[in-house]
Amino acid sequence: MRNDKLSLETHERAREFLRIGNRAVKRVQEENRKKGIPNVYDFNGHLYYELPNGELTKEDPYPLSKETEPKEEKC
Repeated sequence: MRNDKLSLETHERAREFLRIGNRAVKRVQEENRKKGIPNVYDFNGHLYYELPNGELTKEDPYPLSKETEPKEEKC
């Protein structure tokens, strides 16, 4: 059995980093909602799209975007 323990300072710094990251994600999610951009989440390998109205769906709201993007020409 390993007895490696992290210091209290390390735990406090990790909590602070987690708090900063969570706040940043929440801001971006709210900004996306205001701009009408879906938030995309991955749960157990499945993509879910949160639409600006709050609805969750597995259906890609931009299914044609890959087909309509200009293709790179090979030289």
